Amino acid sequence: MSSNHTETTAAAVTVTVIGLGPMGRAMAAALLDRGYEVTVWNRTASRADDLVDRGARLAPNVGAAVAANELVVLSLTDYAAMYDLLEPVADRLAGRVLVNLSSDTPEEARKAARWAADRGAVQLTGGVTVPPSGIGKPESSTFYSGPRAVFDRHRQVLEAITGRTDHKGEDAGLAALFYQIGMTMFWTSMLGYWQATALARANGLTATDILDHAVDTANSLPGFLAFYAGRIDAGRHDGDVDRLAMGTASAEHVLHTHADAGVDTALPAAVAELFRRGMAAGGAADSFSGLVDLMGKPA
Repeated sequence: MSSNHTETTAAAVTVTVIGLGPMGRAMAAALLDRGYEVTVWNRTASRADDLVDRGARLAPNVGAAVAANELVVLSLTDYAAMYDLLEPVADRLAGRVLVNLSSDTPEEARKAARWAADRGAVQLTGGVTVPPSGIGKPESSTFYSGPRAVFDRHRQVLEAITGRTDHKGEDAGLAALFYQIGMTMFWTSMLGYWQATALARANGLTATDILDHAVDTANSLPGFLAFYAGRIDAGRHDGDVDRLAMGTASAEHVLHTHADAGVDTALPAAVAELFRRGMAAGGAADSFSGLVDLMGKPA
């Protein structure tokens, strides 16, 4: 850890974790593994049993959990759940740092940060990029945003919970934005793989049969991302390497192949429709990267 922020030790820091689903339990366990004193609370108290056996303190109610420590880690479904739990105990929030690791939109994160500030608390927004099995591992990483001084003061405990930390800026919504960018790519990519697997199965192949080909295809993507990034930022969609017209023909072939195989065509039809819209907008001779401008506005 760099020397340009205040260092803390496990013995000097106590932490509250509210929300003990798989992620929250993993976070509390990671803190216990590193010697932190941990207070936990969950609506279903039995979820804390194994943590209590390991030395965690179970707060009798959410108000006591908040009051127990300055640093309060929230691992909840969304921000609505946070309001539901903390609004009734808002008088106990002054002086608290709420590390909100719930999944929600950037705008909800900003709204929650203002809500916390109005009650004398500070929010650090977190975007966790790993499943519960990755919590506490040094190779894992999490996006954070919010006041840099507060982040620096608590960085060591944040690293104990979620591995490498990447502070994206003071704007409370930035961590949520980077998280949602990743989720946009993840869900769409995995659906593409499920779609390809459905097509393979309809033609007598298994997921294992196409695995090497699927991995090779996925491994080719970083090169494309790097190639197009600078051109997109420069507003260049020259048809010198690819043309939307060729891409549209390919997307139509993909759609027809799925229809011929008798599998669901919702996803390939949506892809083909985007290409058609690009063609209708006059982009036939340009790169298909021009679709990013089309997708940047409501349909």
